[in-house]
Amino acid sequence: MSGVLIAGTASGTGKTTITTGLIAALRARGLRVAPFKVGPDYIDPTYHARAAGRPCETLDSWMVPHAALRDLFARATASADIAVVEGVMGLFDGRTGGGEAGSSAEVAKLLGLPVILVVDVAKIARSIAAQVLGYQMFDHDLAIAGVILNNVASDTHAALCTEAIEAATGIPVLGALRRDDGLRVPERHLGLVPIIEGRVAEDFFAAAEARVAAGIDLDRVLVIARGARAVEGTADSGLWPAEPVRTRVPIAYAADEAFSFMYPANLELLTAWGANLLPFSPLRDAALPDGARGVYLGGGFPELYAEAAASNGSMRESLRVAAARGFTVYGECGGLMYLGESLVDESGRAHAMAGVVPLRSSMAQRRLTLGYRLATARVDGPHLAAGQTVRGHEFHWSTLEAPAASDTSAYSLQARAGGDATAEGYASANVWASYVHLHFAADAAIAPRFVAACARAH
Repeated sequence: MSGVLIAGTASGTGKTTITTGLIAALRARGLRVAPFKVGPDYIDPTYHARAAGRPCETLDSWMVPHAALRDLFARATASADIAVVEGVMGLFDGRTGGGEAGSSAEVAKLLGLPVILVVDVAKIARSIAAQVLGYQMFDHDLAIAGVILNNVASDTHAALCTEAIEAATGIPVLGALRRDDGLRVPERHLGLVPIIEGRVAEDFFAAAEARVAAGIDLDRVLVIARGARAVEGTADSGLWPAEPVRTRVPIAYAADEAFSFMYPANLELLTAWGANLLPFSPLRDAALPDGARGVYLGGGFPELYAEAAASNGSMRESLRVAAARGFTVYGECGGLMYLGESLVDESGRAHAMAGVVPLRSSMAQRRLTLGYRLATARVDGPHLAAGQTVRGHEFHWSTLEAPAASDTSAYSLQARAGGDATAEGYASANVWASYVHLHFAADAAIAPRFVAACARAH
C-alpha cells in the first residue's frame, strides 16, 4: 500500500490546503485516494472527502487503541491505490509535551508512513534549513522523506530555501506554492467552515488542485509513497463482527448544516453491528424517520442555526415523544445543546430546543473548552456500562447555564489520570447527552452495545 503523511511544523502552515490539493491532483491522475486526518478533527476531513470522492477517516492514536487504529487504516485503504494523511498541529505535537501520544509522528510510525513536511517560508529564507534540520534530528525513528515550501514570494526565494534545506539535511524539496489569497478558506470559532454548509466555493478546490499539480513534483511524491510499510488489519481489535449481522435495527442520525460532526467510522461500525442508519434533518424534516428505534445526534453548529431549529416545532415534538416512549437517544456536544431546553445565542436571545434534557446552553458568555478527556460512565448507558472509562474529546465555546447535577450526570470527567473529576452531561434510563465526543473505535463494545440498546426500544 502506498501512502504519505503530510505534516506541518505548526498549525497554519497550509497543510490542509496542500493535502486537499494533493488528493485532488492524484485523483485527477486516475488514482483511488484514501484520505485521512490525524487527531479529533471533524471539519478538515470534509475538505479531503470532497477532494477524494470518498469518506475521510480519522486517525487518533490517543483515543483509539493502536491495534484498532491499524485495523481502521487497513480497512479504509483496501480499495485504494494510495493513502494521503494530513497531520495535526506540528509534527511532534500530541496530547502532552512529554510524549508523542496522539501526534502525527506517532501515527506515521504506527502505520509505516513516510512524512512530507510542509514549511511556511513567508518570512524566512536560509534559516528554514535549521528548522527542517531540527525536525529531522528530533526523532531518528521517523522518516522525513520530503519537504514542501508554502508561501514563497518568488522563484528566487524558493531556490534559496531549497538549496539551504537540501544542503543541510539531504531531504529533497518536492516543490513550492506561491502566496495566494485565493487559496484561503472561510474560518470561524471552531476552525474552517464545513463543506456541508455550501459556503466553500468550487473555485477553492479547483485552485488547490491546480496549484499543487503545477508546483509540486507529483512523480516524486508517488515514489516516496511507495516506501510506505504495508499495514494489515487484525481480528484482535474486535471492532467488527466475525460474521455479518443479519438483523437490521433502524437508527436515525442527524445530518444537516447544524449537525455534521460525526466520525465516519462511527457510522460504519454501527452499520456493521446491525444498524439500518436513517439520516434526518432537525432543521427541515417534520419528524424522525418512520420506524426509527434510536436517535444519534452528533455535534456541529446548532448555535448558528438556532432560530431554524427552534421554528421546527414538529421535529422537537417528535424527539420528545420518542424519548418519552423509551427510544434510545444519544447526543454529543451540539446534540446535547439541541436536546436541552433552550439555547442562548451570542446576542443573548433564547431559542427553544427539544426539551428532552433539563439543561440550557449559552453562547452569550462563550468560553473555549478544549482537550482530551477520560470519561467514566456514572450509570449504565446505551454505549457504556456504569464504571466503564473511555477516552474522548471536548471542543466547544458554549457553556451550560447551570452545571450538571451529580445525580443525573452522565460522566465523571478527568483531563488526565489521577486528576480532579467533574460531573458532566445528563443521563436517564434511555437518554444520554454530553459535551464529550467519542470515537466508537475507542472501545470495541460501544457500537454493538448501542445497536442492542436501540433494538430493545419499543
